[in-house]
Amino acid sequence: MYGKVIAALIACVGLAFAVPARAADTVQIGSVDATSANLWPLHIAAKNGYFDDANLKIDLVFAQSNASVIQQLAAGSYSVAPSAGMVDPIRAIDKGAPVALVRIVIQAPPYALLAKSEIKKIEDLKGKTIIIGGPKDITRIFTERMLEPHGLKSGDYDYVFAGATSARFSALKSGAVDAALLTVPFNFYAESSGFTNLGFTFDYLPDMPFAGMAVNRTWAEANTDVLKRFLAAYTKGVAWFDDPNNREAAVKIQIDVSKIAQGDVEKAYAFLHDKNLFEPTGKISKRKVGSVIDALRALGDLPADFAVERLLLPGVTQISE
Repeated sequence: MYGKVIAALIACVGLAFAVPARAADTVQIGSVDATSANLWPLHIAAKNGYFDDANLKIDLVFAQSNASVIQQLAAGSYSVAPSAGMVDPIRAIDKGAPVALVRIVIQAPPYALLAKSEIKKIEDLKGKTIIIGGPKDITRIFTERMLEPHGLKSGDYDYVFAGATSARFSALKSGAVDAALLTVPFNFYAESSGFTNLGFTFDYLPDMPFAGMAVNRTWAEANTDVLKRFLAAYTKGVAWFDDPNNREAAVKIQIDVSKIAQGDVEKAYAFLHDKNLFEPTGKISKRKVGSVIDALRALGDLPADFAVERLLLPGVTQISE
């Protein structure tokens, strides 16, 4: 009996001095299109508990366009944009917005140009209407780099705009446009619906990064440890996606999120995985980001002296040449 009393007293003392568990740090995240495969590693990290292990709580909100995401990121409504098209954060930084790039997410543009079934080749787009992300969106650069080698220049076709891939596919499916630039898995979904695949952007732009992870610089500088934990958990999600042993589970995660048919998600997995489109190291290649800067200079959107270093967050962004 005496031993039990002593044990109880020891237990009570232990409880009195126990350190309470620290509340998880919340990271406000903004992105475009809940169904996009570009967020696959993020969903994997959440599903597999990598953010939980890093004591992070993810609050994910969706906006109508990439430009809107970056505007709200700059304003501090979001802390992280996990898969931002490269053009908008670069433009925002040039204008003085408190935004920085902390990693490359997708190494080359994972888009395809889909067209009505009667259109069989890119040359047939002369005089037609193409839907892309926006008049100053990176999808315009991708599209024009695809069309120029086939003799089509600005003015030979018309543009209309929608920020989300799902909206562009809806416009194509309804017959409102003749062609649409679509990312995975919507390009495969369109093909299975009878539309013509006129080609993939990465064949024309293999060294131009498509998406990067952008952060609000003010938040990041005040929460460097939180950001580093977030980046480490995300990179685990990429590594897990890249492991072919996880193929079936990865497909299920994306089906649950996107509600898209299994066959189309399996095609998206094979496409992204086999082309190694998710950047695995977490580093930013100065040479590859420089190709995006050069394209924006050619559009007259950036000054000649704009340097890659302006995009980076010292102490966080890892750099490669």
